[in-house]
Amino acid sequence: MNDPNEDPKIVKQKLVSSYKNNIAEKLKREVQESDEDHYYWCGDGSNEDNNIEIWPTTWWQQFAVLLIREIKERRYESFSSIKFVQVVAIAFLAGFLWWQSDDSHLHDKLGLFYSIQSFWTFLPTLKAISTFSNEQKILEKERSSAMYKLSSYFISKTVNDLPMELALPTLFILIVYWMTGLKPTFPNFFSTLFTVLLNVLVCQGLGFALGALIMDQTSASIFGSVLALAFLLTSGFFVQHVPKFIAWIKYVSSGHFSYKLMLISQFKGDDTYPCSNIGGVCKVGEFPVIKEIGLEGKAMTVLVLVVMFVVYRFIAYVALMRIGVTKKK
Repeated sequence: MNDPNEDPKIVKQKLVSSYKNNIAEKLKREVQESDEDHYYWCGDGSNEDNNIEIWPTTWWQQFAVLLIREIKERRYESFSSIKFVQVVAIAFLAGFLWWQSDDSHLHDKLGLFYSIQSFWTFLPTLKAISTFSNEQKILEKERSSAMYKLSSYFISKTVNDLPMELALPTLFILIVYWMTGLKPTFPNFFSTLFTVLLNVLVCQGLGFALGALIMDQTSASIFGSVLALAFLLTSGFFVQHVPKFIAWIKYVSSGHFSYKLMLISQFKGDDTYPCSNIGGVCKVGEFPVIKEIGLEGKAMTVLVLVVMFVVYRFIAYVALMRIGVTKKK
């Protein structure tokens, strides 16, 4: 092969033969091992973390890092001056409109509850819809690189949202509750606050689910607005006698159950209010809106809302599984 006069074709044949005999098998094994290692670390993408068995960090380490990142990113968004002014302005407007409203204006008070529910249905729903569409590219890149499990990402986001997203609703109720003359006892106050906060979390979960299922933010926002409005209309404030063929909607409506829980937080069936009947008083439980919705079953109402909280987030979690997976070739 060192002979300069040797035929190039013969030289080529010798090189090919030498490659096959000495290098080809070894190189083939190395390539296969490399592919197996990549598949072992990244999985085949068929479902969430299905084939990932080894990670460079533990689940808790992933969760801690993602939670810290989430806090740093969301703290300015959650407590922005614009959002703060919006919530405080609406709170004082409601406080002045329903200033020290008493039970002699019971229908006005029911309107207050509906207004509170409406505000804290649309705001968290529409805000949550944009969450995953804004982070889609980052999530795709990080998940395709097997940087963390989807569960650690999703739970860190949920845990971070609990204090941050509930601060402004709490401030809102602190302002509205005492300005509007609702029952001045701490049990009633905390029951009302709990109802609003639970409704916020449920509606946020609805927004997460819609945003994860429909990654186009405009389409998801339109669909979310229609759905939130449908839930509010079936709450029982405007329409008490809903046709049977559509009455089933209230049983899947967070608006119906949260409005009912709001009424339970303020009234008992044997409470009275001034009216034109003989004796000048009527039972709150006999008022048309309240009678149709009912004041019983508090525990079951809370349970239904908690189930909605879990189900909406589960739907969002499953929908996110398709983002950023590494598929086997």
